[in-house]
Amino acid sequence: MPRSPLVVLAGATATHGTGRDGDIPLPRLPGFVESAFSPLVYEVAARCLTERPGDGARTAVVLASLMGDTTTADLASRRVVAGRVHNPLLFMQATANSVLGHLSREFGITGQMFSLSTLDDPVTELLAMADLLLEDPELDQVLVVGVELGGGERWAAVHRELSAEYGRPVPDLPEAAALAVAVLLGRPDSGAQPESGAPITIRSTDSTDSTDSTDSTETYAGERSAAAAHNGSIQGLFDLAAAHRRLPRDAERDETESHAHQ
Repeated sequence: MPRSPLVVLAGATATHGTGRDGDIPLPRLPGFVESAFSPLVYEVAARCLTERPGDGARTAVVLASLMGDTTTADLASRRVVAGRVHNPLLFMQATANSVLGHLSREFGITGQMFSLSTLDDPVTELLAMADLLLEDPELDQVLVVGVELGGGERWAAVHRELSAEYGRPVPDLPEAAALAVAVLLGRPDSGAQPESGAPITIRSTDSTDSTDSTDSTETYAGERSAAAAHNGSIQGLFDLAAAHRRLPRDAERDETESHAHQ
């Protein structure tokens, strides 16, 4: 029996220090210092989970980042090179798990939690993970999160090496910039439906380009082509969140036009 498509239930994006329109001040997150990684992850995740509250026991979370917490990694390496004592708090490999743990405590999430980094397309990996996780009858929704930080010349060189095979450009970001996006996914037959607007169905996890909406198959493509700036490996999630935000506006416009014709 074929799987039913995924639907987008909520979406949120946050950028900090990029110099683009819409940048926000760095949110304060108790227990997390120096890096924008955890505060922005928590910000977008909290927006989704607040907009669309659900049963934490029936919610899973998957976080992906190509480069990870580069700020913490860079700070730790600079301290070592300078001959300073290593600070155990500057352990970049634990950052993702730490913020997921904080998120689970704040929102009572007891479903599965994963963090991953892949040289392949992270968005494809996230959608595939969500698709697989939602086969579990004890889950209703999966929150997928993507995060990338800016960096200096070393960061750009590593980024080019990691992403060259896949043709992804190095994002044009200042060194202190940070990008994060969260998308809450469910199935149309699980009872996890948006309260307003039409769901965006993801008909295949093979490519995010297969995403469309029940209102218009051009919504997603239009948002992608209109994107003024590239957001690196998590561009596809930004496109999904943007398409989800656009749906209520489209529905409201269609309703207004319908009343005008009447």
